[in-house]
Amino acid sequence: MTTGLIPGGQPPEPQPTGELMPQQRREPAGEPALHADNRPRSSVITARAAASFEPVGRSVATARSFVRDTLQGWGFADIVDDAVVLTSELVTNAVVHAGTHADVLCLRTEDGVRIEVSDRYPEREVPLQSSAVSMGSPDREGGRGLQLCAALATRWGVDYTPTHKNVWFQLDLPERPVGTRTAGPALPADLLPLADGRVRVAVLQIDRKGGISAWNEDAEELFGYPASDVIGKPLTDLAAWPHTPGTGTGIAEALQLSRWEGTYGIRRADGRVAQVYASHLRVRDTGGEPSTVCLLVRDHERAVLQSPPRVPAGDQTPSSDGQSTDPFEVFIGSPAPDDLDGLLQRTVERARDMLDGDSAFLLLATDDETELEVRASTGLPSARQRFARVPVEAGPGRYGSARMPAVHDDLAAVPGAVPLLAGTGMRSVVTVPLKVEGRLTGSLGVAAEAPGRYTNEEALRLQFAADRIALAVESARLGELERLRRGSLSFLVEASDLLAGTLDRDQTLALMAQMTVPTLATWCAVYTIADQASDPYLSYVLHEDEELIDGIKSLLSKVPPPDPVPTPGARVWTAPGEVAHQAALRSSMRSLGLSGGPTHRVSSAIGPTLATASAVGGETVVLPLVARNRVIGMLALGKPTDEHFRQEILELAEDLSRRAALALDNARLYSERTAISQSLQRSLLPPGLPQIDGVEVEVIYRAAGEGNEVGGDFYDVFPIGNGAYGFAIGDVCGTGPNAAAVTGLARHALRLLAREGLSGPAVLQRLNSAILDEGDRSRFLTLLYGELRTRADGSAELKVVCAGHPLPLRLRQDGTVTAAAEPQPLLGVIEDLELYEETVTLDPGDVLLCVTDGVTERREGSRMLGDDGLADVLTTCTGLTAGAVAARIMRAVERFASDAPSDDMAILAMRVPGIHQEA
Repeated sequence: MTTGLIPGGQPPEPQPTGELMPQQRREPAGEPALHADNRPRSSVITARAAASFEPVGRSVATARSFVRDTLQGWGFADIVDDAVVLTSELVTNAVVHAGTHADVLCLRTEDGVRIEVSDRYPEREVPLQSSAVSMGSPDREGGRGLQLCAALATRWGVDYTPTHKNVWFQLDLPERPVGTRTAGPALPADLLPLADGRVRVAVLQIDRKGGISAWNEDAEELFGYPASDVIGKPLTDLAAWPHTPGTGTGIAEALQLSRWEGTYGIRRADGRVAQVYASHLRVRDTGGEPSTVCLLVRDHERAVLQSPPRVPAGDQTPSSDGQSTDPFEVFIGSPAPDDLDGLLQRTVERARDMLDGDSAFLLLATDDETELEVRASTGLPSARQRFARVPVEAGPGRYGSARMPAVHDDLAAVPGAVPLLAGTGMRSVVTVPLKVEGRLTGSLGVAAEAPGRYTNEEALRLQFAADRIALAVESARLGELERLRRGSLSFLVEASDLLAGTLDRDQTLALMAQMTVPTLATWCAVYTIADQASDPYLSYVLHEDEELIDGIKSLLSKVPPPDPVPTPGARVWTAPGEVAHQAALRSSMRSLGLSGGPTHRVSSAIGPTLATASAVGGETVVLPLVARNRVIGMLALGKPTDEHFRQEILELAEDLSRRAALALDNARLYSERTAISQSLQRSLLPPGLPQIDGVEVEVIYRAAGEGNEVGGDFYDVFPIGNGAYGFAIGDVCGTGPNAAAVTGLARHALRLLAREGLSGPAVLQRLNSAILDEGDRSRFLTLLYGELRTRADGSAELKVVCAGHPLPLRLRQDGTVTAAAEPQPLLGVIEDLELYEETVTLDPGDVLLCVTDGVTERREGSRMLGDDGLADVLTTCTGLTAGAVAARIMRAVERFASDAPSDDMAILAMRVPGIHQEA
């Protein structure tokens, strides 16, 4: 269905269609046409509304609702029923019998309303009769809508075009005294609705973005905010909307409707929530800019704004087609809301009106039928909030059980009989159960401020209504639960994926909070416990409004943390709410000058203290974070003032807390393991490279694997004595911690043995024996070891032993690259190892490059860098410093393949500067 609301303007006059075709309008001589008087319309059109309906059966009911809502919004309650009946018949002809789309146009004039129904089947001509009396039986389908037009409409007619047939009718308003639009019967004063001495009507105007653009004096008095503090703020900042996540209509949707009436709360400047009854009307200015005008009164003064009910509460009445109306539709109204929240809210309002009560409430039972959860109420203080729970069995006997009807003449005589009404001022109450197939599904109650208002007769009437709606309520409830469960499963799957995707503690804390707010709660706080002897520490706070986060942190810092109880499930934590209310009270007293300080006006929600108090002043629950049989923290979830958590949300939060606790503990263990591993690995690295006169030394080291600083490759440069320096570069079989353990043995053994004055072969032979002594833990080792001494002529003499390691390469100043040693057996394999050392002289400008096999065996598919590829890169390094040579080699290795290196890499470059050092 598509609709359009067009205020003002003049409707287009029917265009002449030329000569009428025979099937369009054929009028035999002497026989009057069936269509009625079609005189030109001279009344000024003040508003119009249009809608188009698809050719399906449900469109008839939707069209009835469209016309009813439009005329009710225009204040034409006197002619609504006739207009709905006629529209129903004409739309039925179009969408059911003709099988085409139906276009409905409502035109408002000063005198009444004209409604046009067009279909796209002009060949289906209107039957012609000699007289209206002989049009046929009312039971016939054909022509019945036209019979009703003739009987009910002031004027009506049929217009044809080549593509459309347009049936129109006009209903004039009845004669009324000047200035009146509707009138009710005169009532005795004692039957009039109760109101305060002065009824205040708050008038708000909301712009197209949802911001407040107008705020009258009554609004200031009702809610405590001056206009300057709220103009431009979204209405959603002040509205305490009774909305269940995933179901029902939110305030943003309600503000988009052409007309809306109902009950919700407005957060006052003092932090409390005032229940109001509101009437919204969407308008647009002369420039076409839409806005919404909101009229609000105190909820108990709703009679000032509330529209009269569409269907009177009473016995069954015949509908337009002669069939009896369903008692459910009589009680609820037709069409019934298709969402649970709307159905329950309309139920309590109709129940209250039916028994002329001051308030009404409806509670739904939990799955185990041990508690009842408040889901809808009207006329009760804001403290009676949604999702609050009361026991099914409140006391002994039938009157203390929600499973049986009960009438209480005076609650003051039996305090606590109806826990929901404690402290509300209600004196008499009647409650009845909602049952489906013998199972308790809810409880419906109506209460009054005066005692003795209800008898068993009212209980029977209310039970009759409850029996009619119980099945519809249960069906809507099951539908809501199914949607919530599907959403919960999807939410938990996504949460598990996100939590499993990180091992960082801080990121895990942030994810926990971001998944909780605003899906499960308005704000949350995460407390962590380092160990059993530590107190809980406030680690993270998040609120859906980022401006309130610092205020909540400050408030929670003044509250002792919750006890780390391992018992599963959510438990109520009252401390934040109590501190919040105390802070709000102190702020209000300071603003009134009652605390000895300067008097000043509190500026908006609206000041930080009041805003924080309002945000934290609702229900707060704590869930333990338990992992591996230890409480590692607590998750606190909070609602703003006068709001409760529903049980399904708490169960979902409990599932999330279990997953989050395990993820947080995994992150803790990973952080501890990483810290220990890195600390041990750093102990295996050389403390630093020594400064060698006449020789440049540079090392680049890359350990494979995430979090590894040391692997199977190692290097070292250290002084031996008498101007000599030892250097080594080696590779233990494998990577990771096991290989790193052997590197530690090798590096420390080399330093110890070399400083004992042993030659290079002797040092390596003893190291070989030490490795073999490790037994099963031993690993073979390739090692290049050498001793370096500088000469007076500026050259350097090196004695090297290459035990199974890639050969060192020597770069001369002319760019030639040659191997600087011969290959010998590796260590850790043969017991009686015969090794020898070789002497290499580095002239000024020469470079000695030593690498591990992670460099030469770098692969990209079937290609490998190899010794020749390394030599080719080294030939381009003539004239570069040792640091530049090592960096160029590393860049070439990294660019050779796109994948991350799978093996450790070490590069050791030594260069004897030339006589004329480059700038």
